[in-house]
Amino acid sequence: MMTSVLARRTVVCLFFLLFPAVVESQVVAELDEYWAELSRTVAEGDFEGYARLYHPDAVLVSLGSESSYPIARALEGWKQGFLDTRAGRAEASVTFRFTQRFYDETTAHETGMFRYTLAPRDGTPVVALVHFEALLVRKDGEWLMMMEYQKHPATEEDWQAAN
Repeated sequence: MMTSVLARRTVVCLFFLLFPAVVESQVVAELDEYWAELSRTVAEGDFEGYARLYHPDAVLVSLGSESSYPIARALEGWKQGFLDTRAGRAEASVTFRFTQRFYDETTAHETGMFRYTLAPRDGTPVVALVHFEALLVRKDGEWLMMMEYQKHPATEEDWQAAN
């Protein structure tokens, strides 16, 4: 009887010790999937898919332009790049590297850099390396970006150091 009680207590203790690690790895995997999906939409020129990854009330903060505005306005400015990519007039890609990740089951704050490349078929590729932060929430089981803060340009050395 005593062994049975001890065994149950041990199982319960192990559950509470290991459960946070399981949840943590699941959240990280979901966030990684979010960023992979964002990259896919850019590469395929899937504007609608890209826009769906943002919360309807999301905000873009841009240190470069010293401004903050609704993501809907930013999306309109980015739309032509998606259309050109989808039509084959350009190739686009974005990759991410993170230097700090804070999260729980429903919120996340990601800090890092992105490398965005737009290569027009008949032109010179443009590469942007940018330090950024993102604030995400999980709504109805899906991660959505609430705020994208594009900070300052990154260097190739910054990019390599974040690897």
